[in-house]
Amino acid sequence: MKRIAAVVACLASLSSVAAEAPKNIIMIVSDGMGPAYTSAYRYYADTNIDDGIDETVFDRHLVGMASTYPAAESGLVTDSAAGATALSAAVKTYNGAIALDVDKQPVLTVLNYAREKGMKTGIAVTSQIVHATPAAYVAHNVSRRNYNDIADSFFDDRINGKFKLDVMLGGGTQYFDRKDRNLVDGFKQAGYQYTTDIDELTSLPTDAPILGLFGETGMAPALDDVPGRLKIMAENATKRLANDNGYFLLIEASQVDWAGHANDIASAMAEMHDLAITMEWLETYVQQHPDTLVVLTADHSTGGLTIAANGEYKWDPQWITSMKGSLRALSENFSASQDRVSLVESYFGFELNDEEKDHVAEIEATAPRDIYDELKEIIDERTNTGWTTSGHTGVDVQIFALGKGAEHFSGHLDNTDIARRIFTLLGNKNYQ
Repeated sequence: MKRIAAVVACLASLSSVAAEAPKNIIMIVSDGMGPAYTSAYRYYADTNIDDGIDETVFDRHLVGMASTYPAAESGLVTDSAAGATALSAAVKTYNGAIALDVDKQPVLTVLNYAREKGMKTGIAVTSQIVHATPAAYVAHNVSRRNYNDIADSFFDDRINGKFKLDVMLGGGTQYFDRKDRNLVDGFKQAGYQYTTDIDELTSLPTDAPILGLFGETGMAPALDDVPGRLKIMAENATKRLANDNGYFLLIEASQVDWAGHANDIASAMAEMHDLAITMEWLETYVQQHPDTLVVLTADHSTGGLTIAANGEYKWDPQWITSMKGSLRALSENFSASQDRVSLVESYFGFELNDEEKDHVAEIEATAPRDIYDELKEIIDERTNTGWTTSGHTGVDVQIFALGKGAEHFSGHLDNTDIARRIFTLLGNKNYQ
């Protein structure tokens, strides 16, 4: 009887969702952001811990946790494509699949369903816009690596005779402006504004669809790019998407994952800060637009980040709060420098000790990747940061929500449950 009562209560709750549906839905995926990242950011962001640790925007809106495993054939640890397909379509699939099920059949995504309903749709990401997460909301493909094919589908595949997206912001010029096909010209001829300069976004008219590509592949790391780049894209996307029928916007803090793969704590925290200021802006946006729902989660955790390492009970993030550029940019400029110690200090924002100076002087590597690894050791030792892998892990991830309908994302969910609840909010009764 208890089981029956629980099922009846669940169905009643879901059936009431549509009546409480928000007009606008903003789905945010922070790629690779496991729980250690939000904990680390709390300490990184607090410059004075003597008077206690301050809460962050993430702390204010934490509502639950989600499991992330893919289809059984891929084991227990997901990649971004399968993770995004679960979040976009409520379907478990194989690693590498873009909005296909395990039989490689296309599945309906929340973004495409929103488009079918006549809502405006957009994506704003710091990776290339055809990367795994945005692709799994928009396209269908057997492999996440088929970037050109996915880009083609952004132009070729229509819903009710219209392009799937009104707003496309992120990186990826090399996939849209190719020798074999110029998709940029195609979108421009179809009435889309086009820009490769993020600073132009605020000056362009907001009454036309837009394609903004701010990098050959992904955008530059947060440490090397325009401050608040994700917030800039989010703000401009919402302005262009606002309409009487509502909108669905996917935002991805893509490079939290890239920093995790590189075991780069400085870039990881810079990407988290980029996301945090975006979330803080969205708090104000939701206050001004109370018919908007914001849901933030991660597709998986990357890197096995540990806040403390080597048996020592300490973590010292203050050493990365003054970074003036990314380790990637530093590594690319390292070999040509005549004064490598000064160059490193200018990027790190602090003076090296004698041992660190000797370490820099002894670096004989010429490949930026090898230089990167050598310099990263200094940051890891200063902060006492640990990593267990350069890949993904299978830990549960957090769910954050604010705005109209946020209560439907609380508790422990599976990643597919997040998509089911969004489908229900969009009025699709098949997911109740």
